[in-house]
This record gives sequence, structure tokens and C-alpha cells, in this order.
Amino acid sequence: MPSKTQLTGVEVSKHHTPSSCWVIVHGQAYDVTDFLPEHPGGQKIILKYAGKDATEAFDPVHPPDTLDKYLPKDKHLGPVDMATVVQNTSEQDSPEEKERQQRIKEMPLLSQCFNLLDFEAVARRVMKKTAWAYYSSAADDEITVRENHAAFHRIWFRPRVLVNVEQVDFSTTMLGTKVDIPFYVTATALGKLGHAEGEVVLTRAAKKHNVIQMIPTLASCAFDEIMDAAEADQVQWLQLYVNKDREITKRIVQHAERRGCKGLFITVDAPQLGRREKDMRSKFDEDEGSDVQRGSTTDGSQGAARAISTFIDPALSWDDVPWFQGITKMPIVLKGVQRVEDVLKAIEYGVQGVVLSNHGGRQLEFARSAIEVLAETMPVLRARGLQDKIEVYIDGGIRRGTDILKALCLGAKGVGIGRPFLYAMSTYGLDGVDRAMQLLKDEMEMNMRLIGCTKIEELDESLVDVRSLFNHAAPPPDTLAWSVYDPLVSPEQRLLTSAGAKAKL
Repeated sequence: MPSKTQLTGVEVSKHHTPSSCWVIVHGQAYDVTDFLPEHPGGQKIILKYAGKDATEAFDPVHPPDTLDKYLPKDKHLGPVDMATVVQNTSEQDSPEEKERQQRIKEMPLLSQCFNLLDFEAVARRVMKKTAWAYYSSAADDEITVRENHAAFHRIWFRPRVLVNVEQVDFSTTMLGTKVDIPFYVTATALGKLGHAEGEVVLTRAAKKHNVIQMIPTLASCAFDEIMDAAEADQVQWLQLYVNKDREITKRIVQHAERRGCKGLFITVDAPQLGRREKDMRSKFDEDEGSDVQRGSTTDGSQGAARAISTFIDPALSWDDVPWFQGITKMPIVLKGVQRVEDVLKAIEYGVQGVVLSNHGGRQLEFARSAIEVLAETMPVLRARGLQDKIEVYIDGGIRRGTDILKALCLGAKGVGIGRPFLYAMSTYGLDGVDRAMQLLKDEMEMNMRLIGCTKIEELDESLVDVRSLFNHAAPPPDTLAWSVYDPLVSPEQRLLTSAGAKAKL
């Protein structure tokens, strides 16, 4: 066991095998030999950096307190003289990265982004390949993720006229919290893939616009770091992937409640992670793994999503709901409900809310859009006098103020927005998220006036025509939205493309 005096790069480099594995993170050396079998992303990614500086790979996907939490103090070996460390071959020197840096220089001005899809189009060009693949990927042929947005195009307005709309107020309450606009920042994993500061950027933007942030289980930032970034009475919710070890789950939930979280959103649509083939093809060799919760080893070649999710309990069932009600006083919301029968069951079990969601199209391919499930659900609740027994939210595919309005007209209490804020953060940082939220507010104000309403309470089903909503025929191309999606490329096509590129050299 070395002393806490400064180590040299040569000393660390000697420990590069499974039987003796040291890594350097932020100038400190750690003995991770015993941790190798427990790493959720598998041993391969750690061994890649055995005896080397792993900081660049560690930061995007690990909360900063990971090593303090999970590695015994006697495995913290002390500071390293970084001048003696042989630096890894820099990604910055690759032709691909140089091209990306050039595209970053050519980015449009923030003021030239006029809607949320603009941020997505810019992100596609300037994000790192593995980060874009993780954020944008969806299940199988990515039909569901497209349908999530396309479904809103099959709903038409029936506006009122000659209404005094000089003063418009679209503030509302969600789980008892007053918000300035009825959307929340829904949970999305690995924020540091897109921005060095990660989820705290979203925290600051949410505060500025008085909306709620849902903190993800698989955040890049530590949970307490995100909570500490909140100001004064800012409200945050917790999204929970349920761990197979219920004691870990209980500890996470009760810690969140002590820290002031005002809602527990239990993800119920992910007993197994879907096949996100774009993410899988990227293999995520350099950044896989997350230690937010411990799990078993996985095959990193399956992509980032599977590498960070091995701890999730596929045995989670309705029988667990009373247990959650017994360990917390936070309102409980089931996130990922996809049929009216399960909404009725949620009411029977006494939970406070549901999020109608197909996980952003990332789980079951050909799952219906949340807006369609909403249009089916609310008439049933009203017919049974249950519409006030539970708060109903939706997420997935929301890109416009009109999308929010349609959801509210159909009975949603609010909507969750995820990817668009990630794209805004990944391209323009806090200023980007700020502008994205302001654009939604501007669109809401304009369209509230144009449909003849001055406050949220006036929005109802009489203002929309949903006769085409349940028609699943392929819609005509939407060039503005569809142009930002990546076509799925087969391995054969990738080989042909690669061969063609080499032939030109």
C-alpha cells in the first residue's frame, strides 16, 4: 500500500491488469481491482484505462461523488504527479473530431433558433457521435418515436372568436405546486454527455422559468449536487428506476424526501431496456457505465442504455405500490402507463398521478403515443366521475406550444419535455435551454389568444377535433421535424460508406 505522498505515472502504469487495476481520476489514483466485478458497465471499460488517466471517460457518466460513495477509503491511493503521466491519445486529434469542431464554429446564432426542432437539428451536427446516438436513439425501427410527434398533427383546433384575450395567464398547479407554464423538465439520463455541467444546467433554467425539474435516477450529476443547485423554494421531483435491492430503493426515496423532493415518479414501463439500435451500434466503448446504482456486469457492446441499467428490477408489480406508500409521504406518480385500464387501476391503488408515456419511443416499438392514450382515457374517467381522483400527465413528442395546448384540452394536467432541452443544453448551454423554454412560453401565449382562451381552466375537449387521431396510416412527410431524425443504417451500408470514404483518400 503506497503512502499518500504523490505517486508517479510510472508507478500507476504498472497496475494495468485485472489482478491489480489502478486508475487516475482528476489527478487522484484509485485501486479499483475489487470493484471490477461490480461495475454496472462491466470490467472492459475500466480495464481499458487500467494504469492510465480515466478522467475523460469517467466524467460524462458518473456523478462526482461516485468514488467516495462506492470505493472504500483504503482504495483511495492519493494524488498523482500528472506531469509524469503519459497522456492518452487525444480524441481532439482525430479527423472526425476536427470536422466536428469546425461544425461547432459554424453553428447558427442562438437568436436564429426559432423553435425546439432547430436545437435538435443543430445538435445532430455538433454533438459527439456517441452522445447523439444515446440521446436520439429509440426502439427498433424508431417508428414509435416518430409517431409520438406525428400524432399531434392529427389533432385540429376548433377556436373561439370574439373573445377578449388581451390578458393571458397559463400558470397552473402540478401536484400542488404553482408553475408559470404547464410543462416540466422530465427525467433524462447522462446529462454530461451533452454538457460538462450536466443536469444542473436544467435546474437553473427551470428556476428561471418557474417550472419543475424531475431528477433522473441515472443523472451524470450527483443527486445532492442537483438539489443543491436549486434555489430557495424551487420544486423538484424524483424519477425512480426501482432497484432489485429494496433497501437501496428505500434509501434513495427517503433521502430524496428529506432533501425536499415533492413527488416520486416511479418508472413502470422499463422491466427491460428496449433495443435502441443506434445506441447499440455506437457501442459506447469510451463512456459506458454509471454508478448511480450498483448492478451486475453487462455487455457494453449493447450500448449506453443497457450498460447503465442492469440494477432495474423486472419483478416490479402492482403489489409493490403499497410498499412505496409505506416508505414515503411524497405524492406517488406511475410513469409509463399506456392504457386506460391501468389508469383505473392506479386510481384503485390510491396513487396521486400517472404519466401516460411510452418512454420517448425508447421501449416497446408500436406503443401508441401518449396523446392518443390521453384522448382515450379522459372520456372514460369523466364518464365514471373519476377525472378529479388522479392527475394525468403525458410526455413524448412535444415540440410546440400547440402540442401542449392539445394535451391540456384533452385533460392533461401538464406535459413532460425531455430531449429538446437536452439538445438546447448540448448546443448552447444554459442560454439555449433558457431560449427553448421562452420560445414555448411565447408560442403558448400566442396560441392561447388564437384559440380564444385566457387561462388554463378554459381549455377543454370542445376546442379540438380528434377524429383523425386514431388513424395510424402513415402521415405525409413533415420535413421540419423528420429532417432531424437519423435514418437507421445497416452494418452493410456502414461498410459500403466506409469503403467509399477510404477509396477517396
